Amino acid sequence: MRVIVDANIPAAERCFGALGEVIALPGREIDGAALAGAEALIVRSITRVDAALLEAAERAGARLRFVGTCTIGTDHVDQAALAARGIEFASAPGCNAEAVVDYVLSSLTLLAERTDAALDQRRIGIVGAGNVGERLYRRLTALGLDCRRCDPPRAEAEPGERFYDLDGLCQWAEVLCLHAPLVPDGPHATHHLLNAERIAALKPGTWLLNAGRGDCLDGAALRQRLADAGDLRTVLDVWEAEPGIDAALWQLADIATPHIAGYSLDGKLRGTQQVYAAALRRFGMPAGLSFEDLAPPPPLTRLELGSGLSPWEALRLCMRAVYDVRRDHDGLARMAAELGMARGFDAWRAGYPLRREFATLEVAFGKDSQSLVPLCAAAGFRVRGY
Repeated sequence: MRVIVDANIPAAERCFGALGEVIALPGREIDGAALAGAEALIVRSITRVDAALLEAAERAGARLRFVGTCTIGTDHVDQAALAARGIEFASAPGCNAEAVVDYVLSSLTLLAERTDAALDQRRIGIVGAGNVGERLYRRLTALGLDCRRCDPPRAEAEPGERFYDLDGLCQWAEVLCLHAPLVPDGPHATHHLLNAERIAALKPGTWLLNAGRGDCLDGAALRQRLADAGDLRTVLDVWEAEPGIDAALWQLADIATPHIAGYSLDGKLRGTQQVYAAALRRFGMPAGLSFEDLAPPPPLTRLELGSGLSPWEALRLCMRAVYDVRRDHDGLARMAAELGMARGFDAWRAGYPLRREFATLEVAFGKDSQSLVPLCAAAGFRVRGY
């Protein structure tokens, strides 16, 4: 069996080698010709699997029986086109949700430090309460922050849960985090969900973070607001027209990263393992490697906190020991300067440095720092006995 995989998928040979010959290619180079003779295709978010690709693959002699994406999002895959051809599809829901929440916390604590603001005194609105948004909500509320959620599909399906109207949430929130999937049409369409009118209505001083999908936000309208007023703080990980993103908007953002919020090694390995398990089921093979089999030990396993730190100073220290978002902001800037924006955007993703999740770090406490235990546990770190 011939298996084509995105070269940015970790442990691909170790996992999918059980199916047959594995050929790894950059995601943007996977086209119909590359799929000649393939029976399985494993991608990430940058490869668009649509009717045009499938038709080109068929002309090249592909015999696809399975397509998997090692990502939460599936808007890059035409599932109807796959179903019409009898091709089984699998994704990896929730695989990198914890990594995205880590990214959000790292970004918000950095903004708080830069603006000398108390994060725990700001009202936070979360748009999209799926795998990522719901976990973010739980972690932030566990930290004692005032949070509200907006998710119309869930509001309809779960009338007992409390969700808020988007326009009202935009007026209430001092921090607005977008984690909605891209839904192009229908009653809950999310393309330009945050449109020019809603961007104009945001209160001066609002922090706006988008780690969902770039097309959910009107980038031109946001660029205009930032250029005219400069009165918002912005964290942008996803963009319209990736990788050839709006360089003017990029320059205006406080934190700008190349769609890497969920790029922890742990998240990627979960995605690989979930799709690998689905592929084994599709081809009638016994269960194989688990996530625990694939994940290596982290480079930093334990950190001990002594006295003298305020709660949020302690959290910031622990977060940066594991992941500091400034690395990715600076990395994109460096790659864009060397290679141009589009090539630099892809280059940082393709050569992404090792990153682990907060949960891989055990935090220990001295006798004078025991009061920090609940806060560190709420932030997602491992705390023995808690």
